[in-house]
Amino acid sequence: MALVISASGIRGTVEGPPGQNLTPLDVVEWVAAWGLWLRTQYERPAVVVGQDARPSGALLRPIAIQTLRALGIRVWDAGLTTTPTLAMGVPFLQAQGGLILTASHNPAGWNALKLLNAEGEFLPPTALTEIQSLRASLHFPSTDHPAPVEEAPHLLEYHLRSIVSHPWIQREALEKTGLRLVVDAINSSGAIFVPALLEALGIRDVYVLNGEPTGHFAHPPEPLPENLTALAEAVREKKAHLGIAVDPDVDRVAFILPDGRPFGEEYTLVVAADYVLHRQKGPVVANQSTTQAVAWVAQKHGVPFHESPVGEYHVVQTMKAVNAVIGGEGNGGVIWPALHYGRDALAGLALFLSALAEAGGDAHQLRSQYPTFALYKARFPLEKPLPPDFLEKLERYANGAVLSRADGLKLRWSDHWVHLRPSGTEPLLRLIVEAPTPHQAEALLAEWTERIQAALS
Repeated sequence: MALVISASGIRGTVEGPPGQNLTPLDVVEWVAAWGLWLRTQYERPAVVVGQDARPSGALLRPIAIQTLRALGIRVWDAGLTTTPTLAMGVPFLQAQGGLILTASHNPAGWNALKLLNAEGEFLPPTALTEIQSLRASLHFPSTDHPAPVEEAPHLLEYHLRSIVSHPWIQREALEKTGLRLVVDAINSSGAIFVPALLEALGIRDVYVLNGEPTGHFAHPPEPLPENLTALAEAVREKKAHLGIAVDPDVDRVAFILPDGRPFGEEYTLVVAADYVLHRQKGPVVANQSTTQAVAWVAQKHGVPFHESPVGEYHVVQTMKAVNAVIGGEGNGGVIWPALHYGRDALAGLALFLSALAEAGGDAHQLRSQYPTFALYKARFPLEKPLPPDFLEKLERYANGAVLSRADGLKLRWSDHWVHLRPSGTEPLLRLIVEAPTPHQAEALLAEWTERIQAALS
């Protein structure tokens, strides 16, 4: 399988022949190319390196570190961490870049190199193109004096302090509310970082499911309802106020209601946006695959709403361009620029819990404040590149819709929409539809599935 290269990382399966997967040899080549690129940007660069709990990360992280040291690049080793923690750690340690080994929601056999700039944000596509070209001309200097490697200090504490000390986070109210929470930490970094945040927020009654950071995922790692059945059962059994699920690198968070039903991962951003806009008016940004409930919240507060292509890099660039006060992606990824420009499940969790505290700890009451739309998704595996005229074939079904080709093909009517795009993280085509009712959304999904299959044949 070919490597998937995008602004969100260089990812693939760890096993298999080099050049087609993320093998140790590929890690050396890509990290060396990144290191050489850093050397063209800075005289004496330093970087922060970390990983989620995938077993392959424990193998590949030391390889990456030693490769960087051989290039004369100082390394702060963050060890087991989260993507947002490492992202905040880059400017905190005054480093010039960051690398976290994580394939996020991909299956356990995958891993990825996520490369960050000096601000702790994803590199632009132009930088990735330059790095890729450097792979063809790797050159290592003398290694008589390899650069030092040191443990990255206090990153967890810095991240948590930055969240909890923000005046909008309701620590005192949360401590008094007496919440009982169940956390599904997927046996990865969240097993350490999520309970630490909850303790810092004064929440003591916490039950952790899959709470050993072994990297052996107890279920598929994407925090979707079909993967959270054990969490839903535990929430009911424990009579908890809320269930919390994060992905392996803790940049996405989703919730389970007390009766075991999903709150809706799309509504993580809805609640966070509403909470922030009550305190600061300003533009809101979400990617094109996100529920229209976010636009509803923006309209409620009388602020502009902007869409971006899918992917954290694109959302962040749009947020900066319009000076957004909150943004993110409907997969549970909240970007709160008051903290940093990156998806952050810990920040999203703190904002959500603060909103829950204002609702008296009643998650059902909180959910009832927002309109419900039916959003359905489908995937179509791709064994070969899409036909050149594939999207053009489907444009003829626009029928009066507002059409966008900013990211694949999006067609938006007054109360429903369809978004079709190639995945940036897996070799597949994604279809997302949303309508006011499940019946309408199911019909829309079936209709477009048939159209896609015909266009692919």
